[in-house]
Amino acid sequence: MFLTNARLLPLCLLWWAACREPQTNTTQPSGKVVARVFDYKLYSSELQEVIPAGTPKDDSIRMAGSFINTWVREMLLVHKAEQNLSAEQKNVEKQLKAYRNSLIIYEYEKALVLQQLDTVVSDAQIEKYYNDHPGDFALRDIIVKVIYVKTDKNAPNLTKVRNWMRSDKPQDRKELATYCSQFATNFFFDDQSWLLFDDLLREIPIETDNKELFLKNNQYLEVSDSTHLYLINFKGYMTRDSRSPLAFEKDNIRKILLNQRKRELIDRMRDDLYREATESDDIEIYNK
Repeated sequence: MFLTNARLLPLCLLWWAACREPQTNTTQPSGKVVARVFDYKLYSSELQEVIPAGTPKDDSIRMAGSFINTWVREMLLVHKAEQNLSAEQKNVEKQLKAYRNSLIIYEYEKALVLQQLDTVVSDAQIEKYYNDHPGDFALRDIIVKVIYVKTDKNAPNLTKVRNWMRSDKPQDRKELATYCSQFATNFFFDDQSWLLFDDLLREIPIETDNKELFLKNNQYLEVSDSTHLYLINFKGYMTRDSRSPLAFEKDNIRKILLNQRKRELIDRMRDDLYREATESDDIEIYNK
């Protein structure tokens, strides 16, 4: 067999766990051979690289066994591929070189961004982008401004709650907040923030086949299920294809501006690198 007998594998792992040597920095695998598939060999040093120092013995054995089984399956596939692919198909050096270059560039650019990217985006910059791109912010979904309360159907003083829900007086809102902190199961009072109507429908058992018509005809309503009463006061809504309000797009615009800065930073670095290398004669292009 090309692999230690399955009954002997646990003994192999116990031996490996007992005889682990401190991990050394080396590019070549070393130590004892712990598994073989045809001409491919797995060494104990390779196992040490994937199991953190200080891992308990039982966990080390389990992790080693999992790694060995994965390695065996991979090497079986590699062996089969080596047998069945042509020399040209197996020549992956160009792809490996291109992948390595891309990976190194990506890691360098990521480090550059972490070190140098200005991540402070002011409200004025967000508003300017919003005003400069009026066609980019059409609503795809209905959004609403709303306050709502979810409470037990038998909660006390519901008449007062209904009155407070319909009122815009600061004192009434304060009374409502105090009540909800004691008796409400859930509530939302930020009527200056926009919410997706679909998100609200997941919280409140409203049934409608025409959302826009429903919002047009309902400002205040109450619905209930078997145990709870829901009181809802819509403070505003916007339909699909309306221009999305700035407050709803702030986070999105902030991400757009940061991505623009990131791209500009990387492009500037690349251009500077090319210019410096050209000026210092570190680039030569030879005629054929």
